[in-house]
Amino acid sequence: MIDVDWERVAGELDAFGCALIPGLLRHADCMAAAALYDRPALFRSRVLMQQHGFGRGQYQYFAYPLPAPLAALRTALYPPLAGIANRWHELLGIDTRFPADHEAYLARCHAAGQVKPTPLLLRYREGDYNCLHQDLYGELVFPLQVAVLLSTPGVDFEGGEFVLTEQRPRMQSRAEVVPLGQGDAVVFAVNHRPVQGTRGVYRVAMRHGVSRLRSGTRHTLGIIFHDAL
Repeated sequence: MIDVDWERVAGELDAFGCALIPGLLRHADCMAAAALYDRPALFRSRVLMQQHGFGRGQYQYFAYPLPAPLAALRTALYPPLAGIANRWHELLGIDTRFPADHEAYLARCHAAGQVKPTPLLLRYREGDYNCLHQDLYGELVFPLQVAVLLSTPGVDFEGGEFVLTEQRPRMQSRAEVVPLGQGDAVVFAVNHRPVQGTRGVYRVAMRHGVSRLRSGTRHTLGIIFHDAL
């Protein structure tokens, strides 16, 4: 994994609820990851989004054991994000704290019955989109997740922008569009984040999705750090 300026990432997350990590994966790594989509033995389930009202397109959840590069990436990304997550929980007055080691956090998930792996591959084709949503799979929720674009905008596809919205109390929703190139990652809030107001810190609800793909095919790797029921 490339060296990441985690201080910058933390600052952008605090300010906007999302942060860009340019070039997290190399071209060859992106191509190899996207090619896994056609290897069904690696996955525990496939979801056709239109059948559930999630949008249009499809995605697959990996089974354990995860492919080695994915497992290594998930393990490496977790510790600095756990530090940010713990600071957010402190600001919001939430007692839960996250261990520095991802294996220890997964053990906590599994003890709570959340034993299904959540990393996934998403595939969008022309006309596909992902409705605004939150990836909550049980009582235990890690506050941050990562999406890595595996395809090249303007070459493999057109459209399909990553979109975030935040809903502040008694205010209209604000949208954030995150421009991504192949191999770029976006770190973002899963369900809420702290915001400093005039009367102290308050909680802002976050949702994310993908706008309509106008042409081509778009693959994305999703890395979620809590497991599912």
